[in-house]
Amino acid sequence: MAESKADRAYSILRERIMDGTYGPGQRLVIDQLGREYGISSGPWRESLRRLEAEGWVEIVQNAGAVVRSFDTEEWQRSLRLVARLEGLATALSAPELSAEDIAKARELNQQMRDALANFDLGGFGRINRDFHQLLASKCDDDRLNRMVTDEWTRVELVRRSAFWYAPGRALASLSEHDAILDLIEGGADPDMIETAARRHEVNTLVAVREYEKGLESTGQQPPTGFF
Repeated sequence: MAESKADRAYSILRERIMDGTYGPGQRLVIDQLGREYGISSGPWRESLRRLEAEGWVEIVQNAGAVVRSFDTEEWQRSLRLVARLEGLATALSAPELSAEDIAKARELNQQMRDALANFDLGGFGRINRDFHQLLASKCDDDRLNRMVTDEWTRVELVRRSAFWYAPGRALASLSEHDAILDLIEGGADPDMIETAARRHEVNTLVAVREYEKGLESTGQQPPTGFF
């Protein structure tokens, strides 16, 4: 089935928001978008309403559509939800992961180590997403999969930045990846896998919180551009 113009407009906007082309606070002008992409105003309006419902865009009086800014509390809520949803999806997927899947996951983890060694945090974030998607890829609950994808998308921009503000967290996360893979490869109880996967996400949240508290206690501020 061919993609509708509204779906195409939605995909363009969501992708541009995710890759940072359209940053927080930026106006999304329908006439300008129409000229740039050759899509009429109706599909853009429909896509903006959809993005507003998903929490990516705000419709501001006298300003039109604006890319939303994320605050710390919202990111924390989203990450807690990701921890729950992805933990369950990983536990359901684990029994169906093949030896080749596990080997691929370990290769991705090594690629993340290499990215850190080269100070490539952008690459680290992209590979990290691939790693987590792989572990949950055999979950046969389509609704759960959609929920995981939606929440991952919601926190992905700030997740990339979070490691900057929790020194050592990125490296620690790789050891946790290895531990989760060991559980899966060893045929551990699904509850153990779910708990380990959930704790892995929560540990990032805790690390960022603790780092922020340390900065506050000394009167320092995080570098600009955190959220």
